[in-house]
Amino acid sequence: MPTIKLTPTKRARAAIAALLLSAGGGGTLALMPGSAPMPDDVALAVTVLVKPWEGRSLTAYLDTIAQPPVWTICDGDTQGVKRGMIETPAGCDRRLASRIVRDYREKLVACIANWSAAPLSWRAMMNSLAWNIGAGAACRSTAARLGRAGRWLESCTAATAFNRAGGRMIVGLARRRGMGDAARIGEGELCVSGAP
Repeated sequence: MPTIKLTPTKRARAAIAALLLSAGGGGTLALMPGSAPMPDDVALAVTVLVKPWEGRSLTAYLDTIAQPPVWTICDGDTQGVKRGMIETPAGCDRRLASRIVRDYREKLVACIANWSAAPLSWRAMMNSLAWNIGAGAACRSTAARLGRAGRWLESCTAATAFNRAGGRMIVGLARRRGMGDAARIGEGELCVSGAP
């Protein structure tokens, strides 16, 4: 498989700068009115990577690319989802933010000892990757191994390997993992735009 060339971009740097400005010095940010503040890396992952790439469905649908197929709602959430479920936009926002913090980020923090020393953009990429492939798979990945070694740019590239679903390469996943498309920033693009 050819290596994807990742390059920093102005749009990704602007997204990182905007988040940092909103978060201030505390490293947390409340994305929704009345919501609890979330870590800056979760806020960046949610706003720049997960929501744009997952797409939002307020009605449960059967994701047939997944093997086995799984009922999904909101921004790719599968936990406790059943046929006929309906969610509100605010409910989707709450589900996404709380699940990434509790079910994905906490596991990444536990398996990557130098998490807090990692660049914001790398942490956001890993949160998005874990949301998409699972926290266990993200922790076992080459991207995590390289991150534990502080090899951020190599880790950004390694994460692009997760471009398959249902046993085949998916163009949308390749774009999500890499340099994005005209309307959306890719995980790799964001990652290298903030990594030293």
